[in-house]
Amino acid sequence: MSNEETEISRIKIKFIIDGLGEAEGELIRHLAPRTVDMIVRKLPIEGRAALWKEEVYFEIPVKMGEEKAKGTVEKGTIAFWPMGSAICIFYGETQPYSPVNILGKITKNLELFSKVNSGTKIKVEKSAQS
Repeated sequence: MSNEETEISRIKIKFIIDGLGEAEGELIRHLAPRTVDMIVRKLPIEGRAALWKEEVYFEIPVKMGEEKAKGTVEKGTIAFWPMGSAICIFYGETQPYSPVNILGKITKNLELFSKVNSGTKIKVEKSAQS
C-alpha cells in the first residue's frame, strides 16, 4: 500500500486535555468508514468530559447510527457511541454501556485519560502529518 493510501486510511489526531496535556491517537477508516469520515469533517471539535467506569466520553455534534458496532473493546480504543452521540476513550478494561462504532486507538499518553475529571474540556484536532 502506498504512503498516500495509508494516510487516507489512518488519520492521526490529538486530544488536548485541559490542564493535563496531549494524547495522540489514530482513526482507522475501515473500522467504521462513514463514522470516521463524518467525525474528521467536523474536526476540530471539543466537548466536556463525562466519566463512566474506565472510560472518558464527551458529546460531539455528530448523529450516526451503529456501523460495525461492537459490544466489547480493547484498552486504548477510541469509539463513537451512537446512543449518546459521543466519542469514547477506553483507558481501562471497561466494556461499553451499549455497542459502539470503533474508530481507532490512542497511540500515546493513554494514561492521561485516567486523570480526567468530569467536566474537563477536551479538544480533538488533526495532528500535523509528519
